[in-house]
Amino acid sequence: MTQDELLQLKEKQAGRDQYQQPDFYLVDELLTDEHKLIRDTVRDWVKKEISPIIDDCCQHAVFPDYIKRGLGEIGCYAPQLPAEYGCGGLDYISYGLAMQELERGDSGVRSTASVQGSLVMYPIYKFGSEEQRRKYLPKLATGEMMGCFGLTEPNQGSDPSGMTTNFVDKGDHLLLNGAKMWISNSPFADIAVVWAKNEEGIVHGLIVERGMEGFTTPETHKKWSLRASATGELVFDNVKVPKENLFPNVKGLKGPLTCLNSARYGISWGAVGAAMDCYDTALRYSKERHQFGKPIAGFQLQQKKLSEMLTEITKAQLLCWRLGTLMNEGRATPAQISMAKRNNVDMALTIARNARQMLGGMGITGDYPIMRHMMNLESVVTYEGTHDIHLLILGLEITGENAFS
Repeated sequence: MTQDELLQLKEKQAGRDQYQQPDFYLVDELLTDEHKLIRDTVRDWVKKEISPIIDDCCQHAVFPDYIKRGLGEIGCYAPQLPAEYGCGGLDYISYGLAMQELERGDSGVRSTASVQGSLVMYPIYKFGSEEQRRKYLPKLATGEMMGCFGLTEPNQGSDPSGMTTNFVDKGDHLLLNGAKMWISNSPFADIAVVWAKNEEGIVHGLIVERGMEGFTTPETHKKWSLRASATGELVFDNVKVPKENLFPNVKGLKGPLTCLNSARYGISWGAVGAAMDCYDTALRYSKERHQFGKPIAGFQLQQKKLSEMLTEITKAQLLCWRLGTLMNEGRATPAQISMAKRNNVDMALTIARNARQMLGGMGITGDYPIMRHMMNLESVVTYEGTHDIHLLILGLEITGENAFS
């Protein structure tokens, strides 16, 4: 499926998205008018640009390339960073609401924005030089330039301290060697924020630009999950990286782990969006589908499923809102972020599975979004820290005993 065919499909299937957000505890009353305006702007964009084409994108494993600029136009790339660098200058609740609406459309779309904002732009802002900020952030904010984040390696996932990607100081440049994998955005990224060890084994971050000799980004194929997201590898074969591309303001694993906290925060909101879409689909279907002479919404077991879905979504909404408030105040801890990411993704997966059962055989088809969300969430529950790793992060916080060593 070509990009032109996607654009034609978008026009043909316009208006098909009838989503209505559940808000049983009136969480909207905790939001400002600006929060709601931002959320509704992203929601309208998703209904117009994503919903008409996303199922076909997943069926054909095609990334809708035209959305890269669109995400920039509605301010979804690092909206929480300062306006002086071309970003939104918004608070963390605004950022979370934007991620919620994007993932309501598709986890892969939210991943594209999360990687750009939390894993590329955030470290450049947090750890980069002023020259690096001025050079990259404005173009990344608009989508004119796209980025990716290189931490996971073929043999190192949950234990990034074992990374083997490395660089040596050659006097007038750094020589980078190694490989990263499972990298969202890598096939089309203009730059990569890469974490590698120096000669002393200390982790540093550096910016690698497409076109540098020896730098390639092979695409990953045959995925059953995040099929509308572009995933690939980063391969470094004696890549000469200018020294000015090294982050001056961080060393050690604190750098990449700080970035992951920012991404995990966005995921905690995004997963709620996926859960909301599954619930809304199941509720709508239950009122339309008749069996034994009445809508299946009238049967006790279906009401049980819907009631439990709404309860869990409501709990997750409140968890996100409180975490966003703590983020705004600079008081959120990594363990608090881990709790939200772990709980909300697990919640969304459970709701997707129950919603799929309510739709019966129709639940596995591309006519409904539930199976797509379920497959996507199988990746979301693993990346940016697996379900079990977040459990151990909480365990360390609770007991003071480190289960990682």
